[in-house]
Amino acid sequence: MKDKGIFDRVMHFLVHNSNMVTVAVMACVHIILLLFMVVMGVTPLVQFNILSVVVYLFCVMLCRAGHFMPVFISIILEVTAYTIISTHFIGLRCGTYCFLFSIVPIIIYLGCFLFKRGQRWIVTGLLAVNFAIFAFLYIAYAPVEPQYELTDGARLLLVLFSSFVMITSTIIYSFIYIYSSEVEVNSLEQKNRQLSVDAHEDALTSLLNRRGFLPVVEKLMQDKKGGQFCIAFCDIDNFKRINDSYGHDAGDEVLRHITGIIKKEMNGYDICRWGGEEIIILLNGCDIAQAREKSEVLRKDIEANPTVFFNKRIAATITIGLEENRSGYTEPEDLIKHADARMYYGKQHGKNIVISEDE
Repeated sequence: MKDKGIFDRVMHFLVHNSNMVTVAVMACVHIILLLFMVVMGVTPLVQFNILSVVVYLFCVMLCRAGHFMPVFISIILEVTAYTIISTHFIGLRCGTYCFLFSIVPIIIYLGCFLFKRGQRWIVTGLLAVNFAIFAFLYIAYAPVEPQYELTDGARLLLVLFSSFVMITSTIIYSFIYIYSSEVEVNSLEQKNRQLSVDAHEDALTSLLNRRGFLPVVEKLMQDKKGGQFCIAFCDIDNFKRINDSYGHDAGDEVLRHITGIIKKEMNGYDICRWGGEEIIILLNGCDIAQAREKSEVLRKDIEANPTVFFNKRIAATITIGLEENRSGYTEPEDLIKHADARMYYGKQHGKNIVISEDE
């Protein structure tokens, strides 16, 4: 797990600092080439490598300032120019043309980051130009003797180094692309899951909302083999007065507190915030008598446990209307409406009461 954490941190750094890392690595490559050409006595390439290092140091400043397009262009021009000039002076057999292929993943990854929509065809064009330059060098310089003849060992060392740079570039940018793609896919999946939850849950209480609750009731009503169930329509008494007296933050806290009690007492049942201070409980497997017994326990529990908000104890009660599913009901709304009517009757006759039959 620790190694995975380190890997994630490294990849996160590479993904979010790919331009700076690329420039730094390119500068290091040219410092190595500069030392190599000094030893080999290839003066023109010594001078060009010095210029290249200066270019990449300037690109570091551009990266820090957030100017990534000039950096992208500088990398392509510098590598292309160095490949052509090095091939001209030390020949094709030294393998410096590999540097052209080392920037292919850079062109693809950074290009797709910088260019959007139709502009991304520019990336394809750059890759075509890259290959065309390689073909030109291969055809034009294959029969030409280089101006500086390196030893066989020096040529082999340069071929190995340029090949190493090419392969390493391909591997690193493949890792970066795969990792960033996975992160983006996981992020989208998480957002989609959250959107799905948000579409069916109330943000304040984490209860089901109407969209999430009604299909559950409808499925039970359509299930001919399903057991009996009841709807408990609950409404917090005098909730407007609580808001007016203590503020809406206090009202929200009261709602969350009562919701917590309902979740505890009605554990295993589907609960919905119908709207405002209205909460519906789907008492699956209960007949009206059992539903009334459970509702009375809930009502007394809420009455006995006021909400504590900034050292204030806010007492609250609920009124509950019950209705049992019967063969006469065909739509969830009809069943809920009847339970709502009983709750409303309780509101008109004292509140803090459970009504389970028509009065």
